[in-house]
Amino acid sequence: MSELDPAEVRRVVTTALGEDLRYGPDVTTEATVPEGQVVTAQLTPRAAGVIAGVEVAKAVFDEVLGDAHEVTWACEDGATLRAGEPALVVRGPVRGLLTVERTALNLLCHLSGVATATAAWVTAVAGTGCAIRDSRKTLPGLRMLEKFAVRCGGGVNHRMGLGDAVLIKDNHVVAAGSVTEALRLARERASGLPCEVEVDDLDQLGEALRAGADEVLLDNMSPSECARAVELRDDLSPKTRLEASGGLTLARAREYAETGVDYLAVGALTHSAPALDIGMDLPTA
Repeated sequence: MSELDPAEVRRVVTTALGEDLRYGPDVTTEATVPEGQVVTAQLTPRAAGVIAGVEVAKAVFDEVLGDAHEVTWACEDGATLRAGEPALVVRGPVRGLLTVERTALNLLCHLSGVATATAAWVTAVAGTGCAIRDSRKTLPGLRMLEKFAVRCGGGVNHRMGLGDAVLIKDNHVVAAGSVTEALRLARERASGLPCEVEVDDLDQLGEALRAGADEVLLDNMSPSECARAVELRDDLSPKTRLEASGGLTLARAREYAETGVDYLAVGALTHSAPALDIGMDLPTA
């Protein structure tokens, strides 16, 4: 699976199917659908959007149906589809297709919603040189998949966990005594990892830049403050990257991006993106 860890996908799929099947088989389907019926079904968005999770949906079908089904067509993750344009076409037994329908759609709709929301932000800042970046505000158990969906939408990922990068926030600064001391301690303990510092004002930014922070998160700053922050960065530490975060809206995304910051951090990409409405349609007689 391109860019996805197959073992992680299996873990998520197994968990999702376990919720649906923990009380037994699909009694509704077994009661109403004659055994042996085979059809070709389409998974189709009801609205235009960026698709993410096709490979995950395929893994759901593989897990339950095995060799009894065949995917006859599938778009690639990251594709932009119009309403009514199928993302996935699969042929298999009706009983099996209906059993896994909701599980496959739950994952496909959610991940496509994340990708579609990300693409809207990416479009809003196009041409500015500013990237849209996610956060750790992800649903438990779905971080890898949600961050994959962000990439499908054209965004970039922040750290995956607590151990792959340093992010010094306000409470860390309070505990350490100052931005400079927090950075010193972090570098002493986590040598080799990139170090980012969250700052609340331009005085703290100056301290972080002089201390050699690799990145600085500008928390809840206005566009004018971000523009001034870029000027300070260019004067004191040109290689330090700046990330605007907090209170951002899609309507003001370009205004912030045009200040010259390197990233806009958007937690809403994962914690509140609306699902893309996708349905599975069986052929009617």
